[in-house]
Amino acid sequence: MSQQLLDSEAIEEITAPDITDLVIEDDIPVDNFQSEKQRRLLVEPLYSSRILPAPFIAAANVGLFYTVKQEPIVPDAFLSLGVQMPTDWSRKENRSYFFWEFGKAPEVAIEVVSNRKGNELSSKKTDYARIGVIYYAVFDPLRQIQDATQMQGQLLKVFALAHGHYIELTDPFYLDTVGLGLAVWEGEFETQVGTWLRWCDRYGRVIPTGQERAAQAEARVSQVEARVGETEALLEQERQEKARLMERLRSLGVDPDTI
Repeated sequence: MSQQLLDSEAIEEITAPDITDLVIEDDIPVDNFQSEKQRRLLVEPLYSSRILPAPFIAAANVGLFYTVKQEPIVPDAFLSLGVQMPTDWSRKENRSYFFWEFGKAPEVAIEVVSNRKGNELSSKKTDYARIGVIYYAVFDPLRQIQDATQMQGQLLKVFALAHGHYIELTDPFYLDTVGLGLAVWEGEFETQVGTWLRWCDRYGRVIPTGQERAAQAEARVSQVEARVGETEALLEQERQEKARLMERLRSLGVDPDTI
């Protein structure tokens, strides 16, 4: 057997390890309503708005497998640019984010704090830096760890990777590598008014959900219809005034056609 073939087989073994016994789904439910809605709010707008160039993967509560010998890290949401979502989900290697399949770490990982035991600002932060996630965000909407020294009363902290360690970004939290930002937003999502984490553009304008885009389009149609109605009313008013004027001229014995 040639050395070239041996090298090829060795590379294949490294890049595609045996994942037969890996547990990639555990059927553990989401922890609370707020977290479930927040996760979807961080994923759906990226697909419905088409704000990012394809391909990319945005997902929630999906494992990041960086090695077969370690448990995966499971962020509440993540974004990975320049990778294609697999289509054949019957194959196990296509149902989770395996680094050796996609060839890279995600650009962004987001953790939404739901209790005081998540270690979002300690071990998880260290883990995300170690596996090469460029941006790491911690969002604490329920103020579970506001007494933590690291949060300092803030609802959102965003970190950027530099030389293997995270440095904290200052507000506004614009992620240059991604071309999007993160913003704390007060408003209503799916009938629930609250404090949410949203993707935004460079100027802080949130990326709308599909429902918001539909509502905005409907509002624009209503505005156009209202302007058309106003124009038609003005034209009708002008026609009536012209008719009255002509009738007045006739009553004075003046033929309007001669004027």
